[in-house]
Amino acid sequence: MIIQPSSRLNTVKEYYFSEKLAEIRQMMAEGKPVLNLGIGNPDGMPAPQVLQKLKETTDLKDVHGYQSYVGIPELKQAIAEWNNWAYGIDLDAEQEVLPLIGSKEGITHISLAFLDEGDEVLVPELAYPAYAAVAQMIKAKVVTYPLDETNNYQPDWRFLEELNTDKVKLMWLNYPHMPTGASAQLETFERLVTFAKARGVLLCHDNPYSMILPKAQPLSLLAVNGAKEVALELNSLSKSFNMAGWRMGWVAGRADYIKTILKVKSNVDSGMFKPMMLAAAEALKLRQNWFDELNAVYESRRVKAYELLDKIGCTYSTDQQGMFIWAHIPEKFESAKALVDDLLYEKNVFITPGVIFGDKGANYVRLSLCSTEAVLDEAISRI
Repeated sequence: MIIQPSSRLNTVKEYYFSEKLAEIRQMMAEGKPVLNLGIGNPDGMPAPQVLQKLKETTDLKDVHGYQSYVGIPELKQAIAEWNNWAYGIDLDAEQEVLPLIGSKEGITHISLAFLDEGDEVLVPELAYPAYAAVAQMIKAKVVTYPLDETNNYQPDWRFLEELNTDKVKLMWLNYPHMPTGASAQLETFERLVTFAKARGVLLCHDNPYSMILPKAQPLSLLAVNGAKEVALELNSLSKSFNMAGWRMGWVAGRADYIKTILKVKSNVDSGMFKPMMLAAAEALKLRQNWFDELNAVYESRRVKAYELLDKIGCTYSTDQQGMFIWAHIPEKFESAKALVDDLLYEKNVFITPGVIFGDKGANYVRLSLCSTEAVLDEAISRI
């Protein structure tokens, strides 16, 4: 290159799956039949009416131009109505909902909208890597907060109470938790809202897994009294509606927060394809029957996944939610990466090393439920 990359890239690496999937593609090009059990990439189809809506509207003449930066009214209203059905929360569709090109971009938009160089961001010690990576690119300081494994990976309250939060502006949280599968708890949300109000911290809750194998009634942080004063919530159609590649998500919260995020978003993209937004609105009309059928598939796969982990010698809790299983590796392996490499190169089976989510995951692996029972059976037979 004739110029040097930005210094902001000195603190981040290429996303792990970007690199690892390239290696897997190369192995497959060489004729090695790799089974990828590491990625949370739903393999099912969207509902038939969703696909039909896309097909019908793509042929219309007036849908191929630029759309509003804030999304079409039909989608915003569908998001608000679905949140009311799923979580019992009331959102002003016009003022408190902002559609996103997948909720992952919302992590970047929120960080750009609210963080300056030198600000501090609270990130769970086990977390989706993008929370920390985006903060680091902005040159904010990442402060990891412990999770209490003995209390189902809820926040370590003593740590938070003793923490100096003078420079903290954002706090990322994610329940149901990825990668551990810990469920959301109303008490946790209530304590976090109290903490945020007392410390002047904006809570950013990433909530894409609440409808997958729930242990109880799905929860939204915004359902807590007073949460809108101090919280934003991200969600998407990727996991719960088999629409990961569509990149359709949203952020919900108080109008002034949404308007601030829009200042960033409107300078980054020019809206989404209208037929996709109309189809997404159709998806958000789906109710309990859809989720029951979806979870029946994941429940059957989870039985096979337990068998696979048993063959490897891993231990795990059966009280997990979401489309993954978090498991402790057997003692004979010095690290999760050693186990992952052994399975990949010796058995052509790939699972995710837990260390990519934080140092505390060094002796854990994450197994995805996004493969058919037949694929899981093949993996079991190889091992």
